[in-house]
Amino acid sequence: MSSVHVRPARRDPELRGWLRGAPPPVWARVLPSALLAGVCLAELISPEPLDIGFLLGAIPPLAVLAHGPVVTAVLGALVVVVLTVPVFNLNDPGSTDLLTVCFVSVLSVLLSYVRSRRDAQLVTERAVAEAAQRAVVPPLPDRVGPVRCAGLYRAAQSGTLVGGDFFDVRAGPYGVRAVMGDVQGHGLSAVATVASLLGAFREAVLDQPDPEAVAARLDRRLAVDSAGDPHAELFATAVLLDFSADARVVRIVACGQAGPLLLRDGRAVELDVEPCTPLGLGLAEAVPPRVVSVPLRAGDRLFLASDGVTEARDAQGIFYPLAERLPGLAAEDPVALAERVWSDLVRHCPDVQDDVTMLVLAPRDGT
Repeated sequence: MSSVHVRPARRDPELRGWLRGAPPPVWARVLPSALLAGVCLAELISPEPLDIGFLLGAIPPLAVLAHGPVVTAVLGALVVVVLTVPVFNLNDPGSTDLLTVCFVSVLSVLLSYVRSRRDAQLVTERAVAEAAQRAVVPPLPDRVGPVRCAGLYRAAQSGTLVGGDFFDVRAGPYGVRAVMGDVQGHGLSAVATVASLLGAFREAVLDQPDPEAVAARLDRRLAVDSAGDPHAELFATAVLLDFSADARVVRIVACGQAGPLLLRDGRAVELDVEPCTPLGLGLAEAVPPRVVSVPLRAGDRLFLASDGVTEARDAQGIFYPLAERLPGLAAEDPVALAERVWSDLVRHCPDVQDDVTMLVLAPRDGT
């Protein structure tokens, strides 16, 4: 399986930072013990007593950051031992100092217990959320019928796997069909709309004979979902592709979104696909979408990208030149092509603020 395939070129939700739920780094685990050992060693090798005992008071709170209550308690006890053993010459701390260190140690153990319980709960909740989100947008297979495919998704909301963009490739009785789109909103608030649209698309693939009918089904789905709430204003843009049985022709319907780029003979060609109205406005039956048929050759690749790619700007406000960069990034493997574009995009705009989606389709790969 090779979709939702992202290299950590900028930052990856699976390689999220320590403060975003990742396991503590090695230095955080080692620091309390290293500090304790350093103070002891410095006192032992110094010919004169060193007034550095105050550093030991920081060890129990530091242990809270990366260790559980047992390790925190052990480190706290070792601090008390080091303060009271004469060999370390820590200026004979008074009872008040020892009571303070003991109190801090006990409080640190309590805080470590609470943090450990919360971390365990967050890990469980995150696992459930990721399973649910992957159920909404499952990974694509390497090939669907005669079409090789690869998808890359990066949600604008950090820590989520699904946002306002979606894609899918499905085989049905009428051939292989693909969809890529963008719903209103971002992040978790858009997941319900994405799930509804993808469910409608998967059903339409099985019983609708042409891409116009599939678009009408998605349009109706959004219209029905928003009918109960006059303020919902649900809408989405999408591109639908319908491949012939031999993948020699693709029929394209664009609903409020630009069509795909065709990679052919080392050039990126913008297909002349006139976008119709977005989905969800109830206009699919009144204004049928225009269908464009494109003959395909061996080695052609269709590249679809969301607004998060084409509207990404650098520090000078210059949009990412996808059509210009794409030929130089072309690769035989669809997954490699998506990864190269992603890496190039984050070099152009390191702080991408929108959902980023790419779908690469190779309908007649070397045949």
